[in-house]
Amino acid sequence: MFSNHTRSQIIPAIIFLLPGFALFIIFFLGPLLYSLRISFYSWNFAHPERSVWVGLKNYVDQLANPVFKRAVLNTTVYTIITVSVKMVLGFIVAVLLNQKIRGRAGFRVAYYLPVITSWVIISLLFSYMFSGQSGLVNYILNDTLHITDHDIMWLADGILALVPVVLVDIWKGVGWAAVIFLAGLQTIPVELYEAAAVDGANRLQQLRYITLPMLRGTLVFLLVVLLLGGLNAYVPFQLITRGGNPMDQTHSILTLMVRATFSRLDFGSGAAISYMLTLVVFGLSLLQLKFLRKPEGE
Repeated sequence: MFSNHTRSQIIPAIIFLLPGFALFIIFFLGPLLYSLRISFYSWNFAHPERSVWVGLKNYVDQLANPVFKRAVLNTTVYTIITVSVKMVLGFIVAVLLNQKIRGRAGFRVAYYLPVITSWVIISLLFSYMFSGQSGLVNYILNDTLHITDHDIMWLADGILALVPVVLVDIWKGVGWAAVIFLAGLQTIPVELYEAAAVDGANRLQQLRYITLPMLRGTLVFLLVVLLLGGLNAYVPFQLITRGGNPMDQTHSILTLMVRATFSRLDFGSGAAISYMLTLVVFGLSLLQLKFLRKPEGE
């Protein structure tokens, strides 16, 4: 089927690919398929051979579980808010940092510092700031601005507890989005803006007809990556709300999955949750790539 020359090129390539392919099967594809199998069982961790086949029961039970529904709502709201704000603020910051201003390099470093700061440290810091009785936020609202006359129990309310969770993600993520936008802005030829200015286009028109169309690929990349990160949020939920406090109202999908798997040792339900999240992420990614990655002029 193949000529000797072609075969002599294919065989070395296969030999070089085999180690990587073997690692892919052992450490990625194998566990992926095994966890899919677990999702259809009432899994016995100590004695896997005694596990009972339950079919789609784990999936059905989670879809009917009010805690799972609340986790889906929390994750959805968190993702929509954080992605939207990081995209908008990141773009604004990138445009400002792309100007010829004194100390531009210093500002770029300053905006990126939160990105490399430890999630653990910042999440704990925000939890202290929003503490009900001794937090900095209540001190500012009560004693400085006099907006309220009582302490707000931020972390004791299922809705208010999401405020620090959302804010910490925005604080850490704006700098990263700005860096990606800045890289995209620097690929746009200056001549396009000069020609548009000669034709009488103002800044807003240049933004609409030059900047945004030229940043289409960057926008798609950022939207996909930020959306995936939002749906897979775990650390801020776990550290700020202790993974569901109060009364399992502040779970994200991943914190609920971790609790089902490692606290209740319900591996079947945990695997089912993970695969439902995987399907949603996969579907949204396909939709984004389909509707946003279009050739120029369409």
